[in-house]
Amino acid sequence: MSDYIIEMKNITKKFKGIVANENINLSIKKGEIFAILGENGAGKSTLMSMLFGMNKPDEGEIYINGQPRDIKSPNDAYKLNIGMVHQHFKLVSEYTITENIVLGNEPMKKKFGLFPHVDLKEANQKVKELSQKYGLQVNPTDIIKNTTVSTMQRVEILKMLYKEAEILIFDEPTAVLTPQEIELLLEVIVNLKKSGKTIILITHKLDEVKKVANRCAILNKGKLIDIQEVANISTQDMARLMVAKEMSFNIYKPTIELGDIILDINNLCVKTNIDVVKNVSFKIHAGEIFSIAGVSGNGQVEIADAICGILPCKGSIKFNNIEISSLSVRERVNIGYIPEDRHKHGLILDFDISRNAVLRDYYKPQFCKDNIILKNEFVKFADSLISKYDIRCANGAKTNMRSMSGGNQQKVIIARETSRISKLVIFVQPTRGLDIGARQNIHNEILRLRAMGTAILLISLELDEIMQLSDTIGVIYNGEIQTIKEASQLSKEDVGEFMMGVHA
Repeated sequence: MSDYIIEMKNITKKFKGIVANENINLSIKKGEIFAILGENGAGKSTLMSMLFGMNKPDEGEIYINGQPRDIKSPNDAYKLNIGMVHQHFKLVSEYTITENIVLGNEPMKKKFGLFPHVDLKEANQKVKELSQKYGLQVNPTDIIKNTTVSTMQRVEILKMLYKEAEILIFDEPTAVLTPQEIELLLEVIVNLKKSGKTIILITHKLDEVKKVANRCAILNKGKLIDIQEVANISTQDMARLMVAKEMSFNIYKPTIELGDIILDINNLCVKTNIDVVKNVSFKIHAGEIFSIAGVSGNGQVEIADAICGILPCKGSIKFNNIEISSLSVRERVNIGYIPEDRHKHGLILDFDISRNAVLRDYYKPQFCKDNIILKNEFVKFADSLISKYDIRCANGAKTNMRSMSGGNQQKVIIARETSRISKLVIFVQPTRGLDIGARQNIHNEILRLRAMGTAILLISLELDEIMQLSDTIGVIYNGEIQTIKEASQLSKEDVGEFMMGVHA
């Protein structure tokens, strides 16, 4: 019997124009938390997709419990007790939690001994027991579309546990969670390990690796660089191995003189089913990074959407001293916007990079002449962004967006929005799902814009990011601004208390 529950031997996987994994050898012990680290596009998700049966290796073998296995599909993986929580959830929004969990593996009974039907009562009870056993509290009858992001993630974990998975793969599990939800999820992962499960954690977040992982493998451009005991390696050394260079975690932000008021918000109100933004007022000057801190769902994203014209609102929005609250989205095109949901609002996934790069400006003279679209200009422009922003892609400007990693999709949006001449750029969760090197590049880009005199509105769930970058911080709770102060006047603890609505 092998000492390892998983062995991946000489694994190589190639796609058009790119080697995703090159001759990788990896062995994982039963009952450990094993982290896989690397930059966006380093090959982490591709490697694990082969273990889960979504891709087949071009070369090499996979052993489970010492036996060679040909894993052709996720169904094969489930038969081997392997489950995976994907970065983008795979749930049916109109179904209940239980219906999503048992889908494809429904408990069947026969009415009157003749008519088969799904026994949802039994399924609900089993889901309830599983959720209590592993600390994944859910209400089995809730409809998915009415639940929070963290609940959806718990449902994805319960799907694996319902199918009796012993090997659990988590792909960027904390990318869409708030700091409080992250702590709860890490507790869940540790509890799963204590119950005998083997955990594979694909992540960029080095502090989370230090908290929960036993060992880590570090990939760079498809190659395995090193495998280390987490207790014996610093986050600084992890980062250096990931990006193949020394990394600095310090941000240099020189003092600059603020310019004129670029954005002036007065008594902004946004209503969806409820009042989500209530009489919010603030100003942002040229060369100022104004951050809004808050727990997810407290109205900060709706503020950004209202400024850009995506959501209707009441109140005054003045951009460059002009009232824009009644203008269309296109009429506000001079505002750069990096949205929270890159798939819904940032990209058209079935377009290639070249068409996504010009979504905001395709009708302008640079790209359109006599009402004829100049596709070659699309490609030239996209190629320049790919080079400047280090966008990893298989087919250059012709790469389909859907085929790219989440981090590189984000880079396309950042490149498009920051390469335009805008007096105001709004960043909502700009570094979500990005590795340490990409995060640093985006922070540098924000500071570059600030030095040019651009007004920056930064909305982030990561307090460290807000504390490092901000000139001014506004804290929101329940749709209302609790305080606005210079960043130097607020501690991280102060901001956290205002976020929870408990500051004295």
